[in-house]
Amino acid sequence: METTGGQAVRVRGLRKRYGTARTGWKQAVAGVDLDVGRGEVVAVLGPNGAGKTTTVEILEGFRARDDGEVLVLGEDPARADRAWRARIGVVLQDSRDLGELTVGEVVRATARSYPEPRDPAELIATVGLEEKARTRLRALSGGQRRRLDVALGIVGRPELLFLDEPTTGFDPQARRTFWELVESLRDGGTTILLTTHYLDEAARLADRVVVVREGVVVAEGPPGTLGGAEARTPLVSWMQDGAPRSEVTDRPTELVARLAREAAGPDGEVPHLQVVRPSLEDVYLSLIGAEVGAVGTTTGAQTGTAAEEGTR
Repeated sequence: METTGGQAVRVRGLRKRYGTARTGWKQAVAGVDLDVGRGEVVAVLGPNGAGKTTTVEILEGFRARDDGEVLVLGEDPARADRAWRARIGVVLQDSRDLGELTVGEVVRATARSYPEPRDPAELIATVGLEEKARTRLRALSGGQRRRLDVALGIVGRPELLFLDEPTTGFDPQARRTFWELVESLRDGGTTILLTTHYLDEAARLADRVVVVREGVVVAEGPPGTLGGAEARTPLVSWMQDGAPRSEVTDRPTELVARLAREAAGPDGEVPHLQVVRPSLEDVYLSLIGAEVGAVGTTTGAQTGTAAEEGTR
């Protein structure tokens, strides 16, 4: 069975809770709806404990759901067979149980599990581990282990690839190299579902961004339009009569022209005049309820780190 409408993923009313009647229940996923089209890159964003990891694990078939409809590549992951699993790729969190094997051994062994795998040597070079091919996993750094996790996730040429915080531990150059790899996979038709805490990563890679908060989707759309036009309304700020002033307006040019007439100093300039349009980070933080001090400055959010979710 194929997904309807060219969809790789279709989720309706997904729910999952943890706990017991005695200890109390925690609703990790509280009714998520999600669509991912074939060939699309979708980034799922949300604060720690939002339910992102639980949702992805259900889609991968690694965790049972309490309620809802889930179709991944036309199959229910809870009942899918090995042939279905060969069509998806999953970047595992780590590979510590294979510590005595070398990078080359692990990639070659995993490749043999798929009908049409990528060439192991080429793949190892692609993720920047060519010089570590004979190194045992236990001797790799955290970033190197993460690169290996990515290699194992894509060795089978998956139709749908799940990337959960894929560039954690990468240096800036390695991140950009990996982004190029993801873009090449997308260009080749691979569908990608990405979870990340790096907003620049979402902006660079994603066709659409889905923001999850407290187990539900609170916004979705292309990175440049997330939150709608109102969320992107510019903020004009200036000094007048020794006091800071600011105004949110969808007509900044008109406001600046008025300020030039009414608030300009002796030199003809408006003191400390700035016109700033909210960034993806500003919009995201407002959607998840984090404190936003001013446009471009934030507090109380982990937007530049790849911390794991507190509630999985």
